[in-house]
Amino acid sequence: MTNKRAVITGIGVVTPLGNSLEAFWSNLVEGKSGVGPITHFDTKDYTSTIAAEVKDFNPKDFVAHKEARRMDRFTHFALAATAMAVENAGLNIDKINRDRSAVILGTGVGGLQTLEDQHKVMLDRGPDRVSPFFIPMMIANMGAGQIAIKYGLRGCNITTTSACASSTNAVGEAFKLIQRGQADVVISGGAEAPVTPLAVAGFCSMKALSTRNDDPAGASRPFDAGRDGFVIGEGSVILVLEEMEHALARGADILAEITGYGASCDAYHITAPDPEGSGAALAMKMAIQDAGIQPAGIDYINAHGTSTPLNDKLETVAIKEVFGEYAYKVAVSSTKSMTGHLLGAAGGLEAAVCVLAINRGIIPPTINLETPDPECDLDYVPNTARKAGIAVALTNSIGFGGHNATLIFERFNLERAAAERVL
Repeated sequence: MTNKRAVITGIGVVTPLGNSLEAFWSNLVEGKSGVGPITHFDTKDYTSTIAAEVKDFNPKDFVAHKEARRMDRFTHFALAATAMAVENAGLNIDKINRDRSAVILGTGVGGLQTLEDQHKVMLDRGPDRVSPFFIPMMIANMGAGQIAIKYGLRGCNITTTSACASSTNAVGEAFKLIQRGQADVVISGGAEAPVTPLAVAGFCSMKALSTRNDDPAGASRPFDAGRDGFVIGEGSVILVLEEMEHALARGADILAEITGYGASCDAYHITAPDPEGSGAALAMKMAIQDAGIQPAGIDYINAHGTSTPLNDKLETVAIKEVFGEYAYKVAVSSTKSMTGHLLGAAGGLEAAVCVLAINRGIIPPTINLETPDPECDLDYVPNTARKAGIAVALTNSIGFGGHNATLIFERFNLERAAAERVL
């Protein structure tokens, strides 16, 4: 076993709050909502008619027209975010060892729109009219595959599918790949495009979505007593992870270091979280131990915070179990109040939020927190961003099937790194 260090050198975003890093961050800290009426399809028969859609996105800005027609929307998002992340990292693909460059991407459902479209083609026109590109457009691993094909990255290529924890697991496994000395560079994060007729119908049938249709911007309200469900979202956020020496050798601007990863399972229920939060608490404890720090060393928690009655309550319980009395002192916020819930891509987005919060010294708020739930009584940074010196940030993800994952990021200390290299 080796113990290499992994750092973040680039971020790319395609989100409901903007398709550039600066637009996304500006809208996030200003407390703007990316939620609005669904425009992708007719919602007249749906109980929930709102979503956090990506706006003003043209895949042909990133992918040739012919190739774009052979990809699902989630893959368009993944390739676009990757292009921006690679540029943000200042990474020259021609100068890296492509055999030691990997892609680990998370997605919950993959090419669902393609599946729906081609199923209709089969029913309406017969099986011989189904596109020959149906399978390679739809399968969940194709986002990662297409990234590798575009950049010629021949290292490990994996797609993690663990519901809403998918891209948190992806980034965690990317961290471990570097830590073990098996990769110099890993493109990681998540991509999801689930604002489709079938997906929204399914979540409506579960009564999981907010029905605050007359107030889209106020619909996602984590930890608020009036919360009534999550708001579905779409997009992709990609991080460039590098082995520290590799990043320093090329003079990269290091945004943060990833130091902890924990993953667990509730082993309780297919959709409902463990009401005692034991699985989520276990993931946090594992990540804290992995990072070699104490709970009181955490300055900021980006909560899973979905705005569902059960999730917000159990996550609060889990935080209290892990942090004890310090739970009331650490800042906690849910950026899903603004971005909606990107399902399998949510963890990648929230990992990026932690990196940016450390890098820029601002904690994004939890908007729409007007009437606090008495059972959710922590400091959720309500409604207004907060300037703060953040050295260590933690992010949680909790998914159907009982999946839990936690990541820890720390401010990178170049002087400490240089001293350790001398030793």
